[in-house]
Amino acid sequence: MQGVTTTTTLSVPDIHCDNCKNSIEGALGGLEGIAKAEVSVEDRTVTVAYDDTAVGMDRIRETIEEQGFDVAG
Repeated sequence: MQGVTTTTTLSVPDIHCDNCKNSIEGALGGLEGIAKAEVSVEDRTVTVAYDDTAVGMDRIRETIEEQGFDVAG
């Protein structure tokens, strides 16, 4: 059974450049259940659309942190 796609925007203050963007989007894109991951360098945010029955917010945060970025809040 497929879950509902949930969209969440996270504040990631350490995002400064396209390398940051590529690192985070690439890591999140490799997770099962991620429909879309979009980083805004200007806003320093990560917007993630995901199937909440396949991947949880804890795993999404961990994946961002594994790339060397702190998630605010």
